Amino acid sequence: MSLFVREQEAKLELIASIARSQQALARILGSIADISSHSELSARSLSENIRLLTQHQAVMCEMLQGITLCQPRSGTPAPPWLNASRLPHA
Repeated sequence: MSLFVREQEAKLELIASIARSQQALARILGSIADISSHSELSARSLSENIRLLTQHQAVMCEMLQGITLCQPRSGTPAPPWLNASRLPHA
């Protein structure tokens, strides 16, 4: 399996994970609505957990943007481009 295919599969799995997490958040919000009238402390605790989960999801989405979609190339790399003004003088 090529690197490109594995990268695409990883990206799709991450998207699916975020979607499952969003569904779990919806269930949690429903639970908060049910118990908030009975226990303010539990509601606050769940609210904090949701805030942390939301931050985690945001980081996952940012990571998703960094995954490249271009096909990897094989071959001999070119030599590095060096800025002549930054080279040490002999």
